[in-house]
Amino acid sequence: QVQLVESGGGLVQPGGSLRLSCAASGSIFNIIVMGWYRQAPGKQRELVATITSVGNTNYADSAKGRFTISRDSAKNSVYLQMNSLKHEDTAVYYCNGRVVAKTTPMRVEDYWGQGTQVTVSS
Repeated sequence: QVQLVESGGGLVQPGGSLRLSCAASGSIFNIIVMGWYRQAPGKQRELVATITSVGNTNYADSAKGRFTISRDSAKNSVYLQMNSLKHEDTAVYYCNGRVVAKTTPMRVEDYWGQGTQVTVSS
């Protein structure tokens, strides 16, 4: 089994910063892509940013220029530095990993963390 655990959410004022962390553990051979998604109340879950095992990144338009995704492959971890936060960034942020699990035969599956709340409010 594979588990993803997020941390770092909280309450921040508009214009402030937060850094989210996510660590994957379990029977992991490789993690192809790691990413962050978010879901605001009454809305569908949406992509924030992803990063591949070789460091290629992809950002939602709403995140470009304000958020930075990074990864420590040795620790099976991904991070999201969020700056210049806005009210509309308020959401539950979920970590995702596309994992090659140490199973026989090996298989690729998507795993999700439990989510961490980010609230931007004055």
